[in-house]
Amino acid sequence: MRILIVEDELKMATLLRRGLTEEGHAVDLAPNGEEALWMAGAVDYHAVVLDLMLPGIDGVEVCRSLRERGVWAPVLMLTARDGVDDRVAGLDAGADDFLLKPFAFAELLARLRALVRRGTAERPSVLEVGDLRLDPATRRAWRGDSEIALSAKEFALLEAFMRRPGHVLSRLQLIEHAWDYAYENRSNVVDVYVRYLRDKIDRPFGRTSLETVRGVGYRLREDAA
Repeated sequence: MRILIVEDELKMATLLRRGLTEEGHAVDLAPNGEEALWMAGAVDYHAVVLDLMLPGIDGVEVCRSLRERGVWAPVLMLTARDGVDDRVAGLDAGADDFLLKPFAFAELLARLRALVRRGTAERPSVLEVGDLRLDPATRRAWRGDSEIALSAKEFALLEAFMRRPGHVLSRLQLIEHAWDYAYENRSNVVDVYVRYLRDKIDRPFGRTSLETVRGVGYRLREDAA
């Protein structure tokens, strides 16, 4: 494997490179986020080992920028912090796994092997359909440059549509995505919330992207126009 290590602590970076090289891997080092972004854009790495705490651009922003630039190599993020918030931020930014410092080198190797086995399928952190954008991490949505204010249920429904553009989703599928199992599905609440969505993502912009498929359900057009 060819691996990029992004670590500003020289001793840690050197130890990681030595260990991974002895295991037969090709290893490149980046001491900061700016250099990491340049290197990851120039080389197809099998994996990236990324420290959370970096000078300048931190690990979360590096990971987010990698995904925005279409770099889908698995990212194993290293952190000396054991707070949940840091891990959540990293995962939402596109990281694949976390390893808490100090760690056993054997565990790092095992985690890298597991990540590489999963492959590098595209997993955009921000969903885009036409000029509609939705960020599940920050709970924000836009039509073009205009941000759209959505309630929690409206956001959940739009996310369901944007994860399967062009597919017809039944009312039951939409209920399963946005409501819990105790919900009484004989209600017309889905139709009500689809109307709310149209009033926010379509009508103010002169669009008809959210379509009714009579007798089946609803569909978000793939061009979202």
